[in-house]
Amino acid sequence: MSAFTSTFSDALSLLSGFDAAVAEIVLLSLQVSGGAVVLGTLIGLPLGACIAVGRFPGKNLLSVLVNALMGLPSVVVGVVVYLLLSRSGPFGSAGLLYTPAAMVVAQTLLVVPLMAAITRQVVEDSWQRYAEELEVMGFSWWDSVTTLLHDCRHSLVVALLAGLGRAMSEVGAVMIVGGNIDRATRVMTTAIALETSKGDLPLAIALGIVLIVIILLLNAFAAALRHWAMRRFG
Repeated sequence: MSAFTSTFSDALSLLSGFDAAVAEIVLLSLQVSGGAVVLGTLIGLPLGACIAVGRFPGKNLLSVLVNALMGLPSVVVGVVVYLLLSRSGPFGSAGLLYTPAAMVVAQTLLVVPLMAAITRQVVEDSWQRYAEELEVMGFSWWDSVTTLLHDCRHSLVVALLAGLGRAMSEVGAVMIVGGNIDRATRVMTTAIALETSKGDLPLAIALGIVLIVIILLLNAFAAALRHWAMRRFG
């Protein structure tokens, strides 16, 4: 029990002292995950809404596929992105492998299906209520998509939070494509795995505490923002 207490005490000391190594890792984690969520929002939300509103052959199959991809193993995504960005791959000349950009790509591929699936369900429920009205008003297919996305914007905060949680908790894919290089591509999750294997438990615990606190704060902020927006705009 004394070792357990000592480890947490050392971890809190690192946090209270604003350790530079911890701050650098946390900042890179936020940059990579934030970039992935932004791209996931730009791709996943319109994709989910288009599936919900669209009428085309294979719609049900595409919905099933998107839902299935929510559970896509991260290491598989990491290997695929690694092959694409390696020197012998089609995008090897870009030199993105073992860079934060490669980590953003991998995380984006993981969050897009999740955000698209949640958006499809939310927009589909709204579409069932307003489809006749929108058709009577002469809304085109794309106009219906954009209108419903705007109308469901408060509910779609859930999709953003789910994508952020998926991105920030990711280990396998970013380890493969980023290489976990110190002061270059080391994020909180990969650093926790490395420091635990090295026996540096205080640093691993400190990063774990920061990761949990960030996710809790972001969720609390999003919930408060959604509550305020619904009260103000309905």
